Amino acid sequence: MTTTPVTPIGRPPRTRGIFCNRTLNLRSIRAIGYDMDYTLVHYKVEEWERRAYSYLKQKLADMGWPVGPLEFDPAFIVRGLIIDIETGNIVKANRFGYVKRAYHGTRQLDFDAQRQTYADTIVDLNERQRYKFLNTLFALSEACMYAQLVDLLDERALPEVLGYADLYMRVRHLIDEAHVEGMLKAEIVAEPDRFIELDPDAPLALLDQIHAGKKLLLITNSEWSYTKDLMGYAFDRFLPDRMTWRDLFDVIIVQARKPDFFSSTNSLFEVIDEAGRLTPVRELQSGRAFLGGHAGLVERHLGISGDQILFVGDHLFADVQVTKNILRWRTALVLRELEADLEADEAFDSRRLELQELMAKKTELEFAACQYRLQLQRHKAGYGPQPDEIKPLERQLAALRDRVAELDDRIAPLARAASKVSNPRWGLLMRAGNDKSHLARQVERYADIYLSRVSNFLYHTPFIYLRSPRGTLPHDAEATGIDDTGIDQ
Repeated sequence: MTTTPVTPIGRPPRTRGIFCNRTLNLRSIRAIGYDMDYTLVHYKVEEWERRAYSYLKQKLADMGWPVGPLEFDPAFIVRGLIIDIETGNIVKANRFGYVKRAYHGTRQLDFDAQRQTYADTIVDLNERQRYKFLNTLFALSEACMYAQLVDLLDERALPEVLGYADLYMRVRHLIDEAHVEGMLKAEIVAEPDRFIELDPDAPLALLDQIHAGKKLLLITNSEWSYTKDLMGYAFDRFLPDRMTWRDLFDVIIVQARKPDFFSSTNSLFEVIDEAGRLTPVRELQSGRAFLGGHAGLVERHLGISGDQILFVGDHLFADVQVTKNILRWRTALVLRELEADLEADEAFDSRRLELQELMAKKTELEFAACQYRLQLQRHKAGYGPQPDEIKPLERQLAALRDRVAELDDRIAPLARAASKVSNPRWGLLMRAGNDKSHLARQVERYADIYLSRVSNFLYHTPFIYLRSPRGTLPHDAEATGIDDTGIDQ
């Protein structure tokens, strides 16, 4: 029998990589749990959020609010921003909590206004009464509407609202009251092609994991009817004959109530038929679907715990942070926006290299200028080694300052362009100026690995040993020292 040799899959493009914060040997992982929404099933973000926005807008209009001219702006809000409900601002902070860019409503604050507002303020997400972290794509439409309503409040068009915090609470309450998600889900089930972005590689990635000996679990907050419709639509067409999405998972849990699922002990029910009828049970069993329950039941069913389980989800708090803090499961965060960020970042590489070269020249000139300035200071104060002549030092210092100013004229537009890579308002998802963003800090802290989509596992196989890179320190290499406005730090 003649066989055709199998050619190994080549190294994936950077956009389809798996990025490692803490070393993870996938061979040691015995079970992998998956979220569904924006994890196994990815939505067309703009379409979803535009419809969510329209439902919220209609609810506000029914209350008599003047929202008629408002429109959803898909580029205005990105994941990782923070709503400051005390001031009505939306901000992007770096990993230390310093605000690097801010909008009041939909108007960007200039440098002086931003500095005046946040010079003495460190954004701390533990201050939950003030700061609302946008850690999921489901928050984009809500935040866009809030910013636009801040503009109306400033125009005194919302007289019954008592302030920015009250406005936020009203919007939040209306979203819950309007059951926006429930109405949207009915539309998605009716028109899945309109809302769902198919990924034919995802089922194969999961099959690889199953045949490598791993137990797979589906743990979602969505209802049974919605889960079975979406998973059937997104997975069944790409599976071998007579196999369905249910065959991929050892256990399916719907309406899990994450993050409480990982920290409390909720009652467990088995889903006994396709219509979703329930019966109370005490334990999980392989090959069946359940509603509710808690993570302790999962560990007991599998006979394993802690770092032998990997959980994959898109919600930084509900899927990753709580899982890591309470259970010590290994964690993976899905950041679909990362693909666009990486593509835009790579396209900017040549200009970034030019910026780095200019900054290296500026650093050398500034170092020399500081030496001349120190000699002049010593001469003026009459201490230390004294120069032979003063006039040449003054001329050389003036010349260096002129050269630095010339470099600044070339650096400034490049730095501004760098700050707008991927998104013209907020820049790269994981960057805030020259530093890591607050989102990047949360990802670094709680996600062992992160990736743009579940099917990235296909490239790396279930046997990959993912090693975290050597951590960099300021003394490891020269820093550019450019913030996102082109002003030196």
